[in-house]
Amino acid sequence: MVNVLFVCLGNICRSPMAESVFREVVRQKGYSGSFEIDSAGTAGYHIGKQPDRRTLEVLEDRGLYTTHRGQKIDAELLEWADHIAVMDEANFENVHNFLHKELKRPPEPEKLFLIRDFDPEVRGVQEVPDPYYESKEAFEEVYVLLERSSEALLEHLIDLHGLEPDPDDEEE
Repeated sequence: MVNVLFVCLGNICRSPMAESVFREVVRQKGYSGSFEIDSAGTAGYHIGKQPDRRTLEVLEDRGLYTTHRGQKIDAELLEWADHIAVMDEANFENVHNFLHKELKRPPEPEKLFLIRDFDPEVRGVQEVPDPYYESKEAFEEVYVLLERSSEALLEHLIDLHGLEPDPDDEEE
């Protein structure tokens, strides 16, 4: 089982959307049996809360639903994760520092990275913009970035871990 954690600041906009998008990409490609997927925030502002209503609307518009509740990263969750996909530089730095302190060494690049490192349409450091103070359209744009990046991330993880499709999954 490959454990993938998506991280943003409050865990109500970008990371729960990334969790849902990646879960759907994994399902569509037939690898659900190979992955555990979760998300968390580096701040505890929204612990126990549902994702932002605009996140839920954008997901629902595409037939996706989530039961996720906001949570803050901790040592147990970071230890659980084989791969941690972070939405932006500030949160990457927070997770990196936390992992460095816990592991007593810097995390490997395969463990911690920016999700848009896998976006085939960009080069260099790119962040998923925080849509919290924006309109629903900004959430729509985030969805597109996450979907594109998730597809490439999945291909990378399939190759990295030598995964085979789950015969019980429905491949589309």
